[in-house]
Amino acid sequence: MIFFLPGNRYKSLVTGTRARGVIAVLWILAFGIGLTPLMGWNGRANATLDCADGAKNLSCCPVKCLFENVVTMTYMVYFNFFGCVLPPLLIMLAIYVKIFLVACQQLRRMELMDHSRTTLQREIHAAKSLAMIVGIFALCWLPLHATNCITLFDQHFALNKPKELMHIVILLSHANSVVNPIIYAYRIRDFRYTFRRIISRYVLCQRDELPKSGNGQSGTVQTLDANV
Repeated sequence: MIFFLPGNRYKSLVTGTRARGVIAVLWILAFGIGLTPLMGWNGRANATLDCADGAKNLSCCPVKCLFENVVTMTYMVYFNFFGCVLPPLLIMLAIYVKIFLVACQQLRRMELMDHSRTTLQREIHAAKSLAMIVGIFALCWLPLHATNCITLFDQHFALNKPKELMHIVILLSHANSVVNPIIYAYRIRDFRYTFRRIISRYVLCQRDELPKSGNGQSGTVQTLDANV
């Protein structure tokens, strides 16, 4: 990725090593956030109240396997939403606004100086793709977090909340994982090529290489375009 700098100068800040490090840190954070309820921040005590008198060992007390029975709304709202989702979302929104403002300035400068805009346009296309991914993430997840907030702060709504509403917002949040690969394949050429290769090799069971030509290179891309 190339970041826009004043004076039509570019500086590559994302290297392979840095990207792998950031991905590793994000996975560790995701595991920590997801496993927090297992460490004790859960609703097991309330879920086992009904059988506390008749059961000597609470670990043997059956609990209905429902999300809201064991995961507390304080965890979902204060920690998950206010702490782990909303701040990064606002930061990314501010970053993308800044990127587009600087990109527009660079385009105007290039038009005045009559320079080629190919590289800059490619970077703007990549930024738009990532902005679309972030926007769809917000669209899919904010209804669930908004419902959780209302459930925590409005007891009447919590007691009379339609089950269908929870089913819809949960399905919408999970739909985000379905939509992301489609966006990647549609907007980013490298992802599109990789998906074609996977489908060609593992779904259609077709070879993705041609016999080597005179210069020693194989016609991978041409074969894929012909097969898919």
